[in-house]
Amino acid sequence: MSTADQAGTSMRSASGSSADARPLTRAQAEAPATNGAASSAPPAAARGTGRRVRLTVSRVDPWSAMKMSFLLSVALGIAGVVMISVLWMILAGMGVFDQVNGLVGQIIQDGDNTFDIMDFLGFGRVVSLAIVVGVIDVILMTALATLAAFLYNVSSSLVGGLQLTLTDD
Repeated sequence: MSTADQAGTSMRSASGSSADARPLTRAQAEAPATNGAASSAPPAAARGTGRRVRLTVSRVDPWSAMKMSFLLSVALGIAGVVMISVLWMILAGMGVFDQVNGLVGQIIQDGDNTFDIMDFLGFGRVVSLAIVVGVIDVILMTALATLAAFLYNVSSSLVGGLQLTLTDD
């Protein structure tokens, strides 16, 4: 066995890592040991590869899950009300409600009683219904996310949690 092979074997056994089974190159074996001191340049093999770390999500804090789900559901509720308002204005601007009134008026033809779709789909009524749906959505999403955090904590205590592998590029 040559001195370079002996140095490579002794360096691998000193580090205690059995994961790296390939032999050291002659340049690695002959390089002086730094004993933990930082070298000026990283090895060429380490530059191109990212570091991989395995993490386990063992617990989710229910309070933080509740706060985040509340804020996200409020944002979705506001976006929903704005979306419904804009959609109603676009449909009114295109004359869709007038065409529906004319079509239903031709079908019903009740003499004195005229049909007006705005009695059912007026802007105020549509927006208030969207607000009610948004408030119910906020309450349900917040409760479901908090319950999901509790259920995750119970199940992760039984099976160990969710394992993630993260890389540093």
